[in-house]
Amino acid sequence: MKPLVSPQLVAKDSAKVAKYLKALDTYNSNPMNADFIIWLGRRMAYLGDYQKAIGIFTEGIAKFPDDARMYRHRGHRYITTRQLDLAITDLETSSALIKGKPDRMEPDGMPNALNIPVSSLHTNVYYHLGLAYYLKADWQNALTNFENCLQASTNDDMRVASLHWLYMILQRLDRADEANALLEPITFEMNIIENKAYHMLLLYYKGDLLDNDLDANTSGGSKEAVHYGIAHWHQYNDQLETAVAMYKYLMANGNWAGFGYIAAEAELSRL
Repeated sequence: MKPLVSPQLVAKDSAKVAKYLKALDTYNSNPMNADFIIWLGRRMAYLGDYQKAIGIFTEGIAKFPDDARMYRHRGHRYITTRQLDLAITDLETSSALIKGKPDRMEPDGMPNALNIPVSSLHTNVYYHLGLAYYLKADWQNALTNFENCLQASTNDDMRVASLHWLYMILQRLDRADEANALLEPITFEMNIIENKAYHMLLLYYKGDLLDNDLDANTSGGSKEAVHYGIAHWHQYNDQLETAVAMYKYLMANGNWAGFGYIAAEAELSRL
């Protein structure tokens, strides 16, 4: 595994830096405000310093041990830094804290084109917990949590995100008929604001798109998700040589913080 080193900040990152400095000023105005702690940690993570972000959320947990959001955000960054057991512990704690409580949308730190948040506290907890189990090849626990994520989803963006991972998990469990049944409601007409990569991958699995169509329509961090999805399709369709070559390409050219990259890394470590 190559060293996990964030790129040097450059001029184009000035807006991220400004938002972090604003979050720092806000936090300093009242360090006992849970929202201020969360935003400081999130802004730090967006600058690429995930260890410092983890430290900020750890401070938040010490101050607000019953706030599920603190564990949810620290768990996310434990995934980024490949500390999967710690991520699972945090996200299981968060899952227990939200049980039986009303859900709420989470504000976006990096808004989509329409500036409409699509994920909630519950979907984010279950999504990241499912992902952490997935990366450890604990398919059953991954399945359970992505099913919970799907049940908590209230829009097509989160539905396709959940269904994408559920489809892959069922394929790995040799439950191809159930996996393919998940694709029946997937259409081009779905109302997708943010998770276009997952939507296109599901259409690809369904046979309605070619892999070239996915690459041509994908940019930014979602490229890692697309490359992993296609490579993984080759893996569970008994084309292991192609899958391995694609995983290695992703490792050589992708962003190491992307979930698709981390998943490819996990596959190669097992292979």
